[in-house]
Amino acid sequence: MSATFSVFRRVMNSSTQNGVVDKGVDFANYFCTYGFLYHQKEMLCDRVRMDAYYNSIFKNKHHFEGKVVLDVGTGSGILAIWSAQAGARKVYAVEATKMAEHAAELVKSNELQHVVEVIEGTMEDITLPEKVDVIISEWMGYFLLRESMLDSVLCARDRWLKPNGVMYPSHARMWLAPIKSTLVDQKMNDFEGSMDDWYCFIDDTKNYYGVDMSALTKPFTHEQKKYYLQTSIWNNLHPNQVIGTPVIIKEIDCLTTTVDDISNVRASVSSSITEENARLAGIAGWFDVHFRGSSENPAQNEIELNTGPNEDSGTHWGQQVFLLHPPPRVQRGDDLKFNFSMIRSKENHRLMEVDLDIEIKQSSGKFLPQVRNKFFIE
Repeated sequence: MSATFSVFRRVMNSSTQNGVVDKGVDFANYFCTYGFLYHQKEMLCDRVRMDAYYNSIFKNKHHFEGKVVLDVGTGSGILAIWSAQAGARKVYAVEATKMAEHAAELVKSNELQHVVEVIEGTMEDITLPEKVDVIISEWMGYFLLRESMLDSVLCARDRWLKPNGVMYPSHARMWLAPIKSTLVDQKMNDFEGSMDDWYCFIDDTKNYYGVDMSALTKPFTHEQKKYYLQTSIWNNLHPNQVIGTPVIIKEIDCLTTTVDDISNVRASVSSSITEENARLAGIAGWFDVHFRGSSENPAQNEIELNTGPNEDSGTHWGQQVFLLHPPPRVQRGDDLKFNFSMIRSKENHRLMEVDLDIEIKQSSGKFLPQVRNKFFIE
C-alpha cells in the first residue's frame, strides 16, 4: 500500500474515536489547508474581515499598548503584526502549520521580530513563558462554528489569559432567516439529472457487460440526495432575497463560554414573512462577531464584523443556505417557528449536522404541513 493511499484512507475514515481526536487525521483533514498561501490570500483579500480586525486593534490601542498578546492560529501573521504596530510589548503568534515559517519571515521583513515570536505548534500543546492580556484570533468558520477552531481559543483562554484580560473578538451571534432563491430549483434539477444518468448507466452496464447494477440504486440515491439536497450551500445573498425577519439562535460570550456550550446548539425561535406571495426556498444562516472587550475592561470603540446578506460587500464566509424541497408558498404575515439543532459530526468533529423543523402558521390561523429536514455543513 502506498504512503499516499494510506494517508488518504485515514483521512476518509473517522477523525474521532470514542470522542478522542486523532491528531494525524485532523491535520490531514483541516490544518493542512491553512498551510498554503493561496488560502491565506483568500482571507487577506476579504475587506470586511480585514477592516474589522484592523479597526478593532487600532481604534482600541489601550488594549494593546505595553501589553502581552496571544494570536491563536496566526496564519500569515498579520494580526500579530498589527498588534505589535499598535504598541504591544510582546506577541506570541501560534500557528499549527508550516505557514508559521512564512509568518516568521513576514514578521522579520516588517522588522518586528523583537516583539513578535512565532511558535509552530497547536494551542493545546505549546507552553508560553507568561500569561497574556489579550487573546486575538480569527477562528470563525462557515456559520460561525464549522471547523471547531473556537475550541482552541477557549483552551488558550483557560490556560493563558490573565483575570482581567480581553478576547478579540469578544462576542458572537448566529442568525437564521427565511429566503427566496432559484438555487432550490437548480439543486433539484442537478439531483434529478444525476439519477437519470444513473439509470442510463444501469441499462448500459447490463446491456453491454451483462451485469445488473440496480442493487446499488438505493445507496446511490442516498448519496446523491445528501450531496445535492441535504448539504448546505455557500452563497452570498442579496438582502432582497431575505423574505422574513432574521432571528438570533445563539449568542456567545468568548470570555465565559465553554466547549459544551458550542458543541450542541439548540434553539426554538420565531420569524414572520415580510414579502407577499413568495416561495420559501430555504433558510439562510450567518453570524456576526463583536470586539467590545469586557465589562471590566471595555473597548473604547466597539467594532462589528457582520457576514449577513449585503448588497455591497460580501465576505468569504458568505451565508450557509439550507434549501427546502419542495419549497412551500408563504404570504406576508405568516409566522414561522424554527426548531433548530446543530451538533458536530461523529465522523469529523469539525463538520456539522443540522436538524431543522419549521412550523408555518398562515395569517388566517391555518397551519401548513410541518417541514422536517436534516442537513450537513461540510
